[in-house]
Amino acid sequence: MGRIVVHKVIKRRPGHLYYVDGAGNVCEAVMARGGKKKKKKRR
Repeated sequence: MGRIVVHKVIKRRPGHLYYVDGAGNVCEAVMARGGKKKKKKRR
């Protein structure tokens, strides 16, 4: 299990995934379906 070392180092953007790679760098990737809110269905 990981632990948080530093808080708020990067500014997060909606629709992006953040992770730490093998070298210890923080990486950003665009999520395939993320960042958009679902629309309400009309009846």
